[in-house]
Amino acid sequence: MQIALAPMEGLVDDILRDVLTQVGGIDWCVTEFIRVTERLLPAHYFHKFASELLNGSKTRAGVPLRVQLLGSDPVCLAENAAFAAELGAPVIDLNFGCPAKTVNKSRGGAVLLKEPELLHSILSHVRRAVPAHIPVTAKMRLGYDSTEPALDCARALQAGGAEHIVVHARTKVDGYKPPAHWEWIGKIQDVVKIPVIANGEIWTVEDWRRCREICGARDIMIGRGLVARPDLARQIAAAQAGQEVVAMSWQALQPLLRDFWLQAMAKMTRVQAPGRLKQWVVLLTKSYPEATVLFDALRRETDCERISQMLGVEQPQAA
Repeated sequence: MQIALAPMEGLVDDILRDVLTQVGGIDWCVTEFIRVTERLLPAHYFHKFASELLNGSKTRAGVPLRVQLLGSDPVCLAENAAFAAELGAPVIDLNFGCPAKTVNKSRGGAVLLKEPELLHSILSHVRRAVPAHIPVTAKMRLGYDSTEPALDCARALQAGGAEHIVVHARTKVDGYKPPAHWEWIGKIQDVVKIPVIANGEIWTVEDWRRCREICGARDIMIGRGLVARPDLARQIAAAQAGQEVVAMSWQALQPLLRDFWLQAMAKMTRVQAPGRLKQWVVLLTKSYPEATVLFDALRRETDCERISQMLGVEQPQAA
């Protein structure tokens, strides 16, 4: 079994990937989507979304990073995929699942699930452009406003050369509303020979067990569940191995919060950093009552020094 950290735009950036992969249990992770339109993107743009490319395409913990592209132009996507491979991307992933209105309006993400033929064209162009030893994979939802095209889309992705498909078991219109329709992952696996990885609504070890029972998927990808419970992958790996599952305490989480905050202050502006911290803490409230207390204290705070004090981060002494 493999457990992947899902790409989530505006949330799972290189800082959060670095922190979460330190916990253990995550086998690989994926960048936020890199949007491709009409031109070959420069190297610095790839490094902005995938700073790990400068470290052998691995996080500090040694977890491999895959580069995800989003767009609708097969030729342009192929050119950028080839360049990403030159920069060191070990795997190229293609996004056919983003539900954001602004993305869909410009023919990116889940809206392309209305056009299985285009999915095939994109996959086949990218597959031909990228060296044979570098896998090309895809992430999809069950459809745009219905599950009707799900099987045809999966077949198209397989025929185009996808090594595996990650299926977020909801449509675009479903957004992130529960439930996830895990049974559809099994239906998709029945019509393709490549592996299908389950994604959607896995928040606990029990959710993983139910997902596996319903769809039979061996491998899983987790997004918000891992952000809310940073040791979830480690818990699931322990359960899979028949070991005792011991949840990470709030106290044990504190060094990760401090590490995140220090990196955010180093990489972002003093206006951006507090918002990014609050984004993570509000998801932690789903798993830790103590996070609610912290979030209430942080909610209106914008001063970085005061936030550092709340987190117990020592300020550097003036020379």
